Amino acid sequence: MTSQISASSTGGTPPQSVQTITKIAQEYQYNAGVPLKYWLRTAATLLREAAIYEREGHDEQTYLLLFRHAQLVLVNLSKHPDANKDDKDRKALVAAEKEVEKGLAKLEVLKPRINKRYERYTQLMRERDSRKQALEPALVPEQRERPADPALSGVAEPLEAGENRDLAVRLAQSELSRRATARKTEDNRRAAGVWGDWETALTTDRRSADNELSQRIQDIRSNIDHTSPERQTQRVQPPVLRDTSSGIAERYNYPSVPRQKPLEPSILPGKIAILDKNAQRQPPPVLPPKEHVAPRRASLVDASPILEPPPLPSKISPAPAPAPPEKVIATHDGASAPSDLDPASYTFKPSAYLENGSPLRSVFLPASLRTQFLSVAASNTRRNLETCGILCGTLVSNALFISRLIIPEQISTSDTCETTNESAIFEYCDSEDLIMLGWIHTHPTQTCFMSSRDLHTHSGYQVMLPESIAIVCAPSKSPDWGVFRLTDPPGLKTVLNCTQSGLFHPHAQENIYTGALRPGHVFEVNGLEYETVDLRPKDAR
Repeated sequence: MTSQISASSTGGTPPQSVQTITKIAQEYQYNAGVPLKYWLRTAATLLREAAIYEREGHDEQTYLLLFRHAQLVLVNLSKHPDANKDDKDRKALVAAEKEVEKGLAKLEVLKPRINKRYERYTQLMRERDSRKQALEPALVPEQRERPADPALSGVAEPLEAGENRDLAVRLAQSELSRRATARKTEDNRRAAGVWGDWETALTTDRRSADNELSQRIQDIRSNIDHTSPERQTQRVQPPVLRDTSSGIAERYNYPSVPRQKPLEPSILPGKIAILDKNAQRQPPPVLPPKEHVAPRRASLVDASPILEPPPLPSKISPAPAPAPPEKVIATHDGASAPSDLDPASYTFKPSAYLENGSPLRSVFLPASLRTQFLSVAASNTRRNLETCGILCGTLVSNALFISRLIIPEQISTSDTCETTNESAIFEYCDSEDLIMLGWIHTHPTQTCFMSSRDLHTHSGYQVMLPESIAIVCAPSKSPDWGVFRLTDPPGLKTVLNCTQSGLFHPHAQENIYTGALRPGHVFEVNGLEYETVDLRPKDAR
């Protein structure tokens, strides 16, 4: 097979094969100690990101996220210790498995497109190498410094986030405005009864729809799965990849995942599963970071048209349904009206990398958000009480934009801050189609650093999303704030595997966390609008 050519030598980022993307998709760190409900939120985030990449035309990254979702749900979460403990979690897992079935159908549509581009590329490179070797027999192929990023596949000119901040803000404003309009239109249609009593119809037709979906999945399997009945009864087997002479993965077989006992009698018979990571004898994966955006997605070769993920610094406790959240819309100097920009025409490249070499997508942080948060926290700060908030946003052009500051219900002391009624937070994020991108909290009297408690809190965020950040504000000290992330390795694994029970305790491992701003993957920008939503009862503010 022809050796890989560096992106710089081809004028862009080469396409990748399904085989390569599948391998990358399994490189994430799974820990059964994280409660199932948070892993289910991680799975939902993967689907949300996949939908955005699909809309923007990133086939490779869409494939990666859908495959990872399927592997996470069917191989890992189906065996999670909590899978049969809580009725609500069990039903949520069944719902996630049904989403996998839809995702598998999409994978089969994406696969030939991805491999076709890759096949064309390898053919072009083979011809180019033949010409070069005729002229320069001793030429040594260039080597890539870092593994390829599927989010950049086929992107001729990825953008540098730091050099294109104004463009990034305009893209985000335009896309956020478009999505808000789409949601409002959808809500109006429901309110006007355009869909009729769709909930009743959905319940009535559920069995028929499930049967149709099951049949589609079985049809897909009959076309791609040539394993014998004996092999299908074995434990999870890795998918069979057959390489042709051109290096293209010809087939990918999805073996069945056996269960100790069914989660629910109504689970569809056509269940398909993704390979068990342990069966491949590969080291535990680490959730790779995210993708980025760049001008015009010109193809190089295709000319044809949930440790508790963020137990936010908190613990869960039941609470009555909250009153409607209070919104404060921030305005910023220099903010321009959204323009009609197409996110599919731009892709931002990774702005930093984890210690293991995985790329980190850029995170754009509104410059005035910290000041707004300190204003909200002022009354607590005067009383020497910590305050925490949750940073949420969305994905646009392979970059992450913080567009919402949520102040959750919380219990505070001088050294801790625990959120309560987390279900209200999750429901709000789901209703607004938001992704949790990290958290922010105050140290009223302490210096700006990550305590052991902070590290454990943040590990929950970062295991769900590698780009997640923790902002610490220490208004009485200097420096008075910082943006941090866990190192990976060794920080994330060290904290996830820590079993010490004390509220504050030391970790023997050094270099557990590092800065994420200047240098890092976080960029402060002016003009990026955001909302502050306070979920606390009025008498607790």
